[in-house]
Amino acid sequence: MGKTAFIFPGQGAQYVGMAKDFYDTYPVCREIFALASRASGLDVEALCFEENDNIHITEYTQIAMMAAELAMWKAVEEKGYHADVTAGLSLGEYGALAVSGIMGLEDIFRLVRKRGIYMQEAVPTGGAMMAVLGLDTAVIEDICQEVDGQVSIANYNCPGQIVITGEEKAVALAGEKLSAAGAKRCVPLKVSGPFHSPMLAGAGEKLSEALATVELSEMSIPYVSNVTGGYVTDVSEVKELLRRQVAASVKWQQSVECMIADGVDTFVEIGPGKTLSGFMRKINRDVRVLNIEKVEDLEKLAEL
Repeated sequence: MGKTAFIFPGQGAQYVGMAKDFYDTYPVCREIFALASRASGLDVEALCFEENDNIHITEYTQIAMMAAELAMWKAVEEKGYHADVTAGLSLGEYGALAVSGIMGLEDIFRLVRKRGIYMQEAVPTGGAMMAVLGLDTAVIEDICQEVDGQVSIANYNCPGQIVITGEEKAVALAGEKLSAAGAKRCVPLKVSGPFHSPMLAGAGEKLSEALATVELSEMSIPYVSNVTGGYVTDVSEVKELLRRQVAASVKWQQSVECMIADGVDTFVEIGPGKTLSGFMRKINRDVRVLNIEKVEDLEKLAEL
């Protein structure tokens, strides 16, 4: 019998109306949104369900996404389904922290709210990100090192899809070199800054101060870190990993490969969109992938 992993997407998949059917259907989901509002000092229900532009601004996006993801997860749990392993991409790692039992939900919402603010405040002018498609990872790493200026890998998403990040001019120059080296496409991303770049290290330092006041518990379910792409074996490492995560590369492909090597054969993506499910098809087509985004998707859990 294989293992099941619950995985959570990151910023970028948000939309107005996400998780509304869960909110309308399950009291436990309404409790999650109420908790998110109390912990953040925002009207998270309005942010998620009413037409607004804030939902796409980092300092608001992160709390909105986390409320939606954890509401969906609570509905999954209420149906009697639990994970053997958990992980999340970037912001989604906080969903994994909830599943693992390492951190309480109120603390998670407080931290995510601060993380969004710190990342928004730390965004320097002249930052950019670019998706590089169809080129060997080692070639991308070499070219990033060759380019003058600040440019590095933000996300190891899946084979054939790497995201680079850094100074706008350096990213553009790297894109030219990567195209010349054989990349199928280099696509500038519509983002507000160079996320997962050393340029955002200051946000990680501020987050570290907030983390200092949070009490952690022993994990009840193993979880995989973005920073290492491997299992967290000691809870005392978590705060430092979360500090580093803001400015470090997201090792998502490595995280998935680690879980598969550990016997995970079913991945349940919980949250808006199907980004991680798409990555999964390129990482390993032999594993089963389910996506929980709407209430009717809960019927898929019968396959577990």
